[in-house]
Amino acid sequence: MPESLAAIDPSELKGRKIGRVLTKMGKVTREQVHAAIEARANDPAKIRKKLGELLIDMGLITAYDLAVALAGQRGFAYVSIVAMKIPAEVFRVISSETANVMKVVPIAVDQELKSATVAIASASNFQAVDNLKMNVMAGYAVTVVIAPAAEIDEVIKREYSRKVDTGELYSEVNRSEAVKNLQGRGDSVDMASLQDAASDNAVIRLVNNMLMQAIANRASDIHLEPFEDEFKLRYRIDGVLYEMKNPEQSIAMAIVSRVKILAKLNIAERRLPQDGRINYEGVSAEPIDLRVAVLPTMFGESVVLRVLDRSAVQLELDRIGLRDDELKTMRMIINKPNGIVLVTGPTGSGKTTTLYAALRELNQVDTKILTAEDPVEYDIEGMVQCQVNMDQELTFAKLLRSFLRQDPDIILVGEIRDLETAQIAIQASLTGHLVFATLHTNDAPSSILRLLDLGVESFLLTATIEAIVAQRLVRRICTQCKEEFIPSEEHLMELNLRPADVQGRQLFRGRGCDACTKSGYKSRMALFEIMMMDDEVRELVMQQASTAVLRAESRKRGMRTLRESGLLALYEGQTTIDEVVRETITEE
Repeated sequence: MPESLAAIDPSELKGRKIGRVLTKMGKVTREQVHAAIEARANDPAKIRKKLGELLIDMGLITAYDLAVALAGQRGFAYVSIVAMKIPAEVFRVISSETANVMKVVPIAVDQELKSATVAIASASNFQAVDNLKMNVMAGYAVTVVIAPAAEIDEVIKREYSRKVDTGELYSEVNRSEAVKNLQGRGDSVDMASLQDAASDNAVIRLVNNMLMQAIANRASDIHLEPFEDEFKLRYRIDGVLYEMKNPEQSIAMAIVSRVKILAKLNIAERRLPQDGRINYEGVSAEPIDLRVAVLPTMFGESVVLRVLDRSAVQLELDRIGLRDDELKTMRMIINKPNGIVLVTGPTGSGKTTTLYAALRELNQVDTKILTAEDPVEYDIEGMVQCQVNMDQELTFAKLLRSFLRQDPDIILVGEIRDLETAQIAIQASLTGHLVFATLHTNDAPSSILRLLDLGVESFLLTATIEAIVAQRLVRRICTQCKEEFIPSEEHLMELNLRPADVQGRQLFRGRGCDACTKSGYKSRMALFEIMMMDDEVRELVMQQASTAVLRAESRKRGMRTLRESGLLALYEGQTTIDEVVRETITEE
């Protein structure tokens, strides 16, 4: 504990005003505090400054003094941990993923008394404190202290160079009496046994570590999959599934039950699909939502958790990967007074992010925006968002009918799945609304054929559709292990390229390192294909021209295809040949 607090119990400072805390610490006098408050009141340039910052500016205290005072104000001690001799076994109570994500370090543990002291970087991070006590360190009496953020980072780097062995957590769960009671009982498990297993401290820590590890690895999905002879744990990272260390089958039911409790689902119901949501707080500045889907299978329940990390998503139009010319075109499209704008691509291609970014730019006080989604992924202030509920027969079509009586300016349709939804979207467009919608097709031109197949008349398409945006996500090369390489002729042929086509160009790949978990890739970027509906293209639609004809005409009129966008990213050294081949199709 710092000298300034050595003789003061932090609980005596808790809840006091910062000026009083600093006075009691002996850092300032009451007269100096009053003088600072008076100076702030008389100077418009200082009126918004906090008292602590003002006292630093006046040279009366240091930033360190203020950090100590802020900790004391919330009842925490402020300590230096970098020189502490902490036994190695102490670090086992918190995984490396948890420590890195939450910026916490255990500094003392008493296993007999089940008590622990944990250092965190910010006294104002109440969510982290609550999460430590209720989830990460469940079963322990936790005392929290504050330490400098730089010291916490240094200790994490020094002590967590090796990740906690997940196998140890699995073994701990296997030893639990509550989990043993579930094993070998098949479908005869009662509610009380499931509840006991799901509430076991070892199970809580295991599931919490599983979620933390997924978030730390930037996973978009967590898959828990039962098979005849094994239970698999897989993470989807940058669009690709990676298998983790698999839990034993014997603890599968306990893990699934814990997830179902977190998602507020019925743990006794194991024969019907269930959907839920987990609001996971205390791991980042923004709460992380986890969308949970439980599916009964031959060998148990399969669970998929979609990680919706708001802090990891860029919801600004100029930050989603559009090139300058594409950004200009996109802004022109979304500022049209009416019409339909379609965003198309497979599941997980970033369609929702693009639409949210567009709507966020249009989200002004004089504009009413209504959305019909399945489900609502991100809550955006200023937009009225509605969720499809098939159990209540609340479909996209039903929501859209109600929307037209709500006096909207802009409507978002989560997905056009059938003729009825398409017809109401068209009706909304014809009555002066701007409609955004998604569609599942391979590229922009094939969206026309898809709508015609649904039964939409071609003259209605030409009257309403303003533009179609197709997109894909490709993995970026890791900047830590990026290296130049010369591809073989066979490798180039996968993109219909010859060595002469890449002569004078540098191509890169990722060698694989710890920063990218040996994959050679880190994060993803979007490829776009924007098809504008001008008079010539509309005439071809009226004639029900083929997708190939529509694509050729659109390319003549300046459309950059997905494959061409991929080649640009390849030549710029952002992605690899394998990624472009995997995510784009060859144009005939």
